[in-house]
Amino acid sequence: MASFKIAIIGAGSIGFTKKLFTDILSVPELRDVEFALTDLSEHNLAMIKSILDRIVEANELPTRVTATTDRRKALEGARYIISCVRVGGLEAYADDIRIPLKYGVDQCVGDTICAGGILYGQRNIPVILDFCKDIREVAEPGAKFLNYANPMAMNTWAAIEYGKVDTVGLCHGVQHGAEQIAEILGARDGELDYICSGINHQTWFVDVRLNGRKVGKDELVAAFEAHPVFSKQEKLRIDVLKRFGVYSTESNGHLSEYLPWYRKRPDEISRWIDMSDWIHGETGGYLRYSTETRNWFETEYPRFLEEAGRPLETIRRSNEHASRILEALETGRVYRGHFNVKNNGVITNLPADAIIRSPGFVDRFGINMVAGITLPEALCGHLHLVGQRPAHVRSCGDHRRHRSPEARRAARPAGRRHLHAGGSLADGRRNGGRAGQMAAAICPCNRRGQGKARPRHGRHPGVEGRRASRGALDRGDPRGEGSGEAARCGVEEWLPLPGIAPHPNPLPAGGERGT
Repeated sequence: MASFKIAIIGAGSIGFTKKLFTDILSVPELRDVEFALTDLSEHNLAMIKSILDRIVEANELPTRVTATTDRRKALEGARYIISCVRVGGLEAYADDIRIPLKYGVDQCVGDTICAGGILYGQRNIPVILDFCKDIREVAEPGAKFLNYANPMAMNTWAAIEYGKVDTVGLCHGVQHGAEQIAEILGARDGELDYICSGINHQTWFVDVRLNGRKVGKDELVAAFEAHPVFSKQEKLRIDVLKRFGVYSTESNGHLSEYLPWYRKRPDEISRWIDMSDWIHGETGGYLRYSTETRNWFETEYPRFLEEAGRPLETIRRSNEHASRILEALETGRVYRGHFNVKNNGVITNLPADAIIRSPGFVDRFGINMVAGITLPEALCGHLHLVGQRPAHVRSCGDHRRHRSPEARRAARPAGRRHLHAGGSLADGRRNGGRAGQMAAAICPCNRRGQGKARPRHGRHPGVEGRRASRGALDRGDPRGEGSGEAARCGVEEWLPLPGIAPHPNPLPAGGERGT
């Protein structure tokens, strides 16, 4: 009988599931376990199970692999649950890109914030809460949920706050950024040390050291600009490094959609992106790539099956966090990584309940975060965007779904009554601190904050204005004008405004879609 059980939800993601599986089995103490695979696709489950069975057989391991489309059955007695799902598949994701683009909102990936992230979150959060319900009811008591699914902050927030499950969010942007920095500095294995902190997909290298020597902004800028490839592919990241003094963990294309001024004018986007690969900023690039390669595993399956017969010792362990977290928790061997967790004072100038990504250590006592990190003020002014996430998470919370607007407003924490409330998100006060002043300056809709700006788009919408705008959208009114004055701030800025034309190069309406 296996010593414990690991369930993988979305295991039909064949390449990623295979990577997680071989990573975990690279640890001898983790081989006598059961892997329970679950997915909506029986076809994908059959393929991945045959690959994993071949690995177990070739290496004469005690590991047990099961597969089922019954998620609840897969979760029964599981100690660890790993989620790598894409709720709605490519068909729904295509609308996350096409609909905002129709109104001039240009996204490269569209899976975290802005219009695409909000749509994605609204699909994901109810499903995440279903996962959590099953985990609470049938998994091993105290089971840990490892979430790889985006939108990372919203999903992790929902699982912790409303799902009431021990959850950590995992992403690999930090590792990829570190590989770039190591390359430009000529660092060998073990010579580069770094601290990254922020929120998921807006995390920053706030401290970089080469053999113990601190590497400053100017040295990083010079090294990136001298690199023959990165100087062309990472133009936006380099520009942000010059302005903010820190390097982003995210790709050039991903970063561009979190800093909308770089994608605001179609005629200027080309200054900041490189078309050698979608990840550097192509409009709808990830959707195009995912659609074109959605069946890649069908042709690669024979090769995967053949490679599955190789000894485990010849397969290099990846830099994904999951196997290392499990190793640390089960063996006590300490692992240091960057994890998405509830803040609770880890970053001193972000809200205590925000989901942040920051350094932590894992051992048999759990995940222990490094507390007391203070981000530069300029970054905090930008990261006020974290304020939009609790609203979306709360809107999907089962126990708040049917509350009246007045009850929902009353239940919101102080300082979070409106995304643009002008207060300092660092301490929850409405009008305090530099972060509050910066939020006021950034948001022209703010009347209460330190800024002097008047609303650009008419009066503050209030509940009735928001309802009018949503109703207009439902009726197909392209300008959002309903029975009352439409809201033109926050989410309603997706609507076309006078003088702003739709994007000249929208994605084609056709093309292959699938789950």
